[in-house]
Amino acid sequence: MLNQFEDFQKMSKDSVDLAVKSLGSTSKNVQAIATETADYSKKAFENSSSVVEKLVGVKSLDKVFEIQSDFAKSAYEGFVAYASKVSEIYTDLAKDTAKPFETLMAKVQTAAK
Repeated sequence: MLNQFEDFQKMSKDSVDLAVKSLGSTSKNVQAIATETADYSKKAFENSSSVVEKLVGVKSLDKVFEIQSDFAKSAYEGFVAYASKVSEIYTDLAKDTAKPFETLMAKVQTAAK
């Protein structure tokens, strides 16, 4: 009986350690997402401001369409790149969060047999 209690106690300690590891990797990935979002927002604002400055000095309608078209293309490409990076980070977040618990589940399955 004492042996089972010690096993349970060790398993509980291991679970807490795994939860702390999982939270650490989650924190790292969430911080990376926040950084990417801040960088993207800053670039988008700078690009928008630049376009407005260009449009103020334009004297022909053709040039307005050209500037607007270039802006739309670069904004789309920038968003796709941002979404791709954030998607990769979310994938890493899921993998890193689950990884510590995989060993725990293997131990539980082995102990249950």
